[in-house]
Amino acid sequence: MFSKSCKYAIRAVLHLAAFTAEDRKIGVQALADSLEVPKHFLGKILQELSRQGIVSSAKGPTGGFFLSDADRQAPLSRVVEAIDGPEVFSSCILGLPVCGADNPCPLHFQALEYREALQEIIEDRSIAQVVEGALEKDLKL
Repeated sequence: MFSKSCKYAIRAVLHLAAFTAEDRKIGVQALADSLEVPKHFLGKILQELSRQGIVSSAKGPTGGFFLSDADRQAPLSRVVEAIDGPEVFSSCILGLPVCGADNPCPLHFQALEYREALQEIIEDRSIAQVVEGALEKDLKL
């Protein structure tokens, strides 16, 4: 459902929320190594997230990316919408150009409940809440 870029963005934001702060930044290379994703691909994603005010960044020798306290309070849906757009939950799961209740694809109604539930989860939970839950359960970030 989410693009590879979006999955990397979510993982990066959750990692930044768990392990960074304004006085504890991380560079693209270190973050790419931690997430085991391509550095240049991740760099472009982080630039877009920074441009949209989802992650914070600082330049210079002590620069890097981090999440401020305010960044952590944003709903996780902001990350998804920034990368895949708001239509990610309304577009056809099979990628058909015309799909909806009036003209459904073969999976439209089966996928609808799943999509709505996932959308509700990421709209209702802040980045901080997702990270806190993951850390409590010792889940990989």
